[in-house]
Amino acid sequence: MAIDQLDGRLIVLLAREPRIGVLEASRRLGVARGTVQARLDRLRSTGALRGFGPDVDPAALGYPVTAFATLEIKQGQGADVRAHLTTVPEVLELHTTTGHGDMLCRLVARSNADLQRVIDRVVGFDGIVRASTAIVMENPVPLRIIPLVEQAAREGHRPGPVG
Repeated sequence: MAIDQLDGRLIVLLAREPRIGVLEASRRLGVARGTVQARLDRLRSTGALRGFGPDVDPAALGYPVTAFATLEIKQGQGADVRAHLTTVPEVLELHTTTGHGDMLCRLVARSNADLQRVIDRVVGFDGIVRASTAIVMENPVPLRIIPLVEQAAREGHRPGPVG
């Protein structure tokens, strides 16, 4: 499935106005309601569009400190470490990586002192050998997808595998 200009315009519209309905989206895009619904269904089934949930700011929930922790784990312990980390609510993301460490976690905390509690909970698992943590000072380029969607739509790229 290629992402074309209409797919791109639809994704951009939904990203900018997530509460827009299918009928209004079809009106703004100048296509039939059934076309918008079919495109949405296809984008969701292929994994290109993962959800319509709210974009929540952890700082507004009382977690203004963000950090990244690079974890080194014991050989063969990846599944157990992943299972452990899913029990820590302050672990927002987990990526397995190549290079210096084995996993990269995005963490949040209520304060720098609270970050120590979160780190202690993260590393308090036998499968984790070492953690190296960097505290985020500011986020001048927040997570953004729209420029990538627009480029993919222009170039007609196919979405990669869904993991």
